Amino acid sequence: MRAARIRESVRARGVTDLGPLFVALSDPVAGVRETAAVALGILKEPRGSSMLATALGDPDPGVRVAAVEALGAIGRSESRGPLEEALRDPEDAVRAKAALSLAVLRDVRSLPALERLSTDPAAPVRRAVALAVGRVDPEGAFPTLARLLNDPDDHVRREAVLGIGRSPNPEHVAAVRPFLRDPARRVRVAAAVMAGRHRDRESLPSLLHLLTTPDTWEKPAVLVALGRIGDPSAAPALVRWAESPAHWIRVCAVHALGELDVPESRTVARAHLTDPYWSVRGAAAVALGTVGSPEDLAPLLECLQDEHPWARRGATYALGRLGLTEAAPRLREGLRDPAAEVRLAAVWSLGHLADDGARDDLVRLLDEARPRAAAHPTPEPGEPDGLVSDAENRLFDAAVQALGRLSHRGADPLIRRSLADARERLSEEELDRRARLPLPELEPDQPAPTLRALFEIALPSSADDEDGGG
Repeated sequence: MRAARIRESVRARGVTDLGPLFVALSDPVAGVRETAAVALGILKEPRGSSMLATALGDPDPGVRVAAVEALGAIGRSESRGPLEEALRDPEDAVRAKAALSLAVLRDVRSLPALERLSTDPAAPVRRAVALAVGRVDPEGAFPTLARLLNDPDDHVRREAVLGIGRSPNPEHVAAVRPFLRDPARRVRVAAAVMAGRHRDRESLPSLLHLLTTPDTWEKPAVLVALGRIGDPSAAPALVRWAESPAHWIRVCAVHALGELDVPESRTVARAHLTDPYWSVRGAAAVALGTVGSPEDLAPLLECLQDEHPWARRGATYALGRLGLTEAAPRLREGLRDPAAEVRLAAVWSLGHLADDGARDDLVRLLDEARPRAAAHPTPEPGEPDGLVSDAENRLFDAAVQALGRLSHRGADPLIRRSLADARERLSEEELDRRARLPLPELEPDQPAPTLRALFEIALPSSADDEDGGG
């Protein structure tokens, strides 16, 4: 019952006094102590760090695992020492969770302690180490990751491939190419993801070979990688797979063709705007935003009436990417769409169009919106297929960015006043958090600007105004 009360309080966000949780960390029942540690991690309460560090000496391994995970969730730099000490714990699960928590801290000073565990007898620990050093310093940890590439456990090899793939050193990236032929699918998929991320043309023959093998489940990663590499020689294979009977493969093939500058791309994308599956229709619409032309205005406008929000979202982004100002009235209607993903896409697209009505609607949206304290995905009621996203949490930030774009096309007192008022509503802490922007803005692993930086871009300084003639 004591553990249940803690869980219910956290679920109801009714924890205002941490004292009972600190007391619960000393409860005679291990389950209560474990629940208290989990609760402190969920709350991300910095004041709990010292108590959780003490809990790392608890006799129950479940409590120690919960304490380690909570310290990682809180993410305080002073937790590095206790977490490194937990790497010596006799329990495999504690050592593995400690490595994963150190990955969250990303402190290069933890590398020696992590690398010592690369030969741990427990495969889950080695896997956690591969993930951790790949996140903390993939270039500096290359020797360790290269050694883990030969690990007998395919989960460990997968994390080593992904870790090396995060290194900016092209010689390091070359080390993962042979693993496109690894006997384990999950390793081949990881190698394909990394080849695409680095646009590694030398991986092209191996990737095309994987399209001829019978394993269907690795095809999506291979197709996406081929699109990111962008070599036109891959177009025939992508066109063939765009007609696959498996809709999840068609999605990836159509998406990849959208990244290739070949005539077939536009033809395939237009044909799949009426695909039976909403995910394919959405991918086709997004692809047209890259390979399409003003002649695609009519089919994209028709796609805005699609029954599924993902297809409407794709068409909305496409119209903005193509800069089709004629679509602005319909895009403004998208700001009232019941699906937050579509509204977010409409904000992004209207920020790319020179339309006075768009300016007025974006100003109204910014005045009504409020920055979200957290960006956890929230279900959108009534949407088919259980679509869940954090689009609602991104609307405020996207509106700031969109109005900032419009403000740079000419001095606009209305936009400036609206942005200044919105900035005044934010605390210093909120201004320094990372902006949550629509996905087209960011490449993989590209950090988002802070909200403060977005406002600085959107609101030129007084000196800038005077230099520009005020």
